[in-house]
Amino acid sequence: MTDGSVRARIAPSPTGDPHVGTAYVALFNRTLARQTGGQFLLRIDDTDRTRYQASSEQKIFDALRWLGLDWDEGPDIGGPCAPYRQSERNAIYQQKVDHLLESGSAYRCFCSADTLAKAREKQKQDKMRLGYPGTCRDLDRLESHQRAAQDQPHVIRLRVPAEGETSFVDQIRGEIRVANSEIDDQVLIKSDGFPTYHLANVVDDIEFGITHVVRAEEWLISTPKHVLIYQALDHPLPRFFHVPLLRNADHSKISKRKNPVSLDWFREQGYLKEAILNFLALMGWSPPDEEEVFDLDRFQQEFNIEKISTGAPVFDLVKLDWINGMHIRRMEPQVLLQRLADEGFLPPSVSPEDAATILPLVTERMVRLAEFRDRTDWYFADPIAPTCEQLIPKKGTRETSLCALEGARELFGEISPFEPAAIEAALEQLLDQHSLKKPQLFMPLRWALTSRQDSPGLIEVIVVLGKDRAIERIQRALEILVTTP
Repeated sequence: MTDGSVRARIAPSPTGDPHVGTAYVALFNRTLARQTGGQFLLRIDDTDRTRYQASSEQKIFDALRWLGLDWDEGPDIGGPCAPYRQSERNAIYQQKVDHLLESGSAYRCFCSADTLAKAREKQKQDKMRLGYPGTCRDLDRLESHQRAAQDQPHVIRLRVPAEGETSFVDQIRGEIRVANSEIDDQVLIKSDGFPTYHLANVVDDIEFGITHVVRAEEWLISTPKHVLIYQALDHPLPRFFHVPLLRNADHSKISKRKNPVSLDWFREQGYLKEAILNFLALMGWSPPDEEEVFDLDRFQQEFNIEKISTGAPVFDLVKLDWINGMHIRRMEPQVLLQRLADEGFLPPSVSPEDAATILPLVTERMVRLAEFRDRTDWYFADPIAPTCEQLIPKKGTRETSLCALEGARELFGEISPFEPAAIEAALEQLLDQHSLKKPQLFMPLRWALTSRQDSPGLIEVIVVLGKDRAIERIQRALEILVTTP
């Protein structure tokens, strides 16, 4: 466990729907901050103006808040380090890069895209390491300044030491050392005047006082570049934690081509926020007692970030469905009913009383909240009439189904009060009286009452429908059996 209070952050880019990977990393950052009485910040990294989507930012806010991953400082609530959008912090980046230019840690590069492309092709032909060839690295400083003053297009690059190596400690993976010859003279400021991710990321983490950088392992390869920027700006390094990437079933990086990744999709499908956070926690961490179903409070109490796994967690929707179903069944009925209403899964015409009546019948089979309507539509309205084929089970005939349904109709009319024990006794009597096998009675009766094969328990269905509705639906099924050629 870490010592002292933590300032951690999540820094999503508003380039599309809010990504499940953002929630995954946000969960670890927020938990670490809460464990130490520190702060969790939200920063919007919107320097990629070609992919920027104006609506994406609010979607990120909404999705993270829906999950309960609230933040202490951010673009929408402010804070002592405002502004929290990178597009509003250009003056700060320019000030820092001016310092780097003055100290010689950075230089202007006037190479055109065509020049760089040709250099890259030559490197390929000569089987050399690909990277910036250093054309402008030793350009006279006065000439560089004059060309910039004439508005000649250019970028600003970091001057990476030609020799030696750069090292840092990842708190999960240990010490990592990279030869400086393998690190490119990265671009810090693009030709459009906007900073690259690398510069803005480091400058903001310094300015925001970030003590712990928890991010996906895909950024591990960029960390030596960031270390060099920290050093060039004379600032100590934060503690780095690179958590494993979420993977598709084939172990490739999770992507929307092979897996749903939008947090909006998971909400629309009726996944509980508790289940999503539970599932994401298991992607990089295991509880000491190996109990796989837990809530956010327990996770916050037991989580140890230094024991995050370095494996390749597979984002398995089957596992998520199981966890979601477990959380559904752990909810108090009134809480679950309210959640169904809040998330829009209760039909507008359904009264709370009716919903409360039917909910216990479907809770055990529900995996997602979105299933509620489909699993209960037979109760709230008359379902589409079953076909003659559906009313005749595999080991039955038209005659056995007619016998079963006619007998049920007559016996139901005689039951008073219409209670489970009396209904069960009547069905047993019907089986014995007509020497019917259970499927020959129960399957046509189930189809007659619900028009589906996988409804709740038959006695429960009969009870909630009530005598009159049950008899009415049985009569409709009998007419189908009689009139169908």
